[in-house]
Formats: sequence, C-alpha cells, structure tokens
Amino acid sequence: MNRVTGVLLACVVAALPSVVSAKTNPRVGTWTMNAEKSSFTPGPGPKALTLVYTATGDNLVAFLQGTDPADKPINPEKTRQTITMDGKDHATTGNENWDMTSWKRVNATTFEITRKKAGKVVQTGTNTLSADGKTMTVTSKGVSVSGQPDSTNVLVYDKQ
Repeated sequence: MNRVTGVLLACVVAALPSVVSAKTNPRVGTWTMNAEKSSFTPGPGPKALTLVYTATGDNLVAFLQGTDPADKPINPEKTRQTITMDGKDHATTGNENWDMTSWKRVNATTFEITRKKAGKVVQTGTNTLSADGKTMTVTSKGVSVSGQPDSTNVLVYDKQ
C-alpha cells in the first residue's frame, strides 16, 4: 500500500464516529471534502473525497470515494469500515500502516482515534462536528517507525 492510500485510509478511519445509537447520529449521510480548507503535510492530498456514513445497529459504516493526487480513483472497497465505539483496540485490516484501531467518544461532538502497529501507537486523530452539524473536521497525526512525527492532516468536510 502506498503512502497516499495509507493517508486516505487514515482519513476514513479518523472520520469514523460513534454514538449510543448510530441511527440518530448527525454524521450519518454524505460528506464532501472541502479541498480549499483541508491540508496535508507532507502533501499532496487527495483531489476529491466523498465520505458516506450509514448506520447498522449501534455501529456506523463509513465508505469513502474520490480521487488521489494523480486523479486515480480510490478503491472504495478498501475504505469501507465498520466501527465499534468502545475505546478498545479492534483488529484493522486493509492498511499496512496499522493493525489495531480504537475509537473513543470525548463529548457529544468529538471523537478520538488511536491506531497501532505491533502494539505501538502510529497515529492519533480526532473527528469534530460543528455545532450546526454542517461541517466535520478530521485531524490525524502520524509517526514514523522510529517514532518521529511524519504527517499531519486536516480534512474539512461539508455535509451534503
């Protein structure tokens, strides 16, 4: 898996929230990345992203579509994630950069995501929903194998 795909998967997983009842989650629906307000360090970031959340029981399923920096389609089957928000590590497949992910609710509008590879934290992130429910900001910070910071991404999504 290349770095861009890893960043995109990170963005998807970082964008995954949890609620007591996913059916009433204001994140359910379609979100489009606002490229002008988003940033990727190092860049470049994806050219376009559409993130769709659906509810399944008390969980959410996220599905990401779009184009990478070279205008190649993002494989949506690799970006489909079912999320259980319980603060516990869950095995994660489809990304060589991490093998476990945990999701933790901070408050009504913010969630924290922690990703690990072989027990070591390799990425942290937050997903924050605006007060009006129309904007979602997803941040992620990654570290290299040696533990040095190597990426900081901020994705801003607008609800459709």
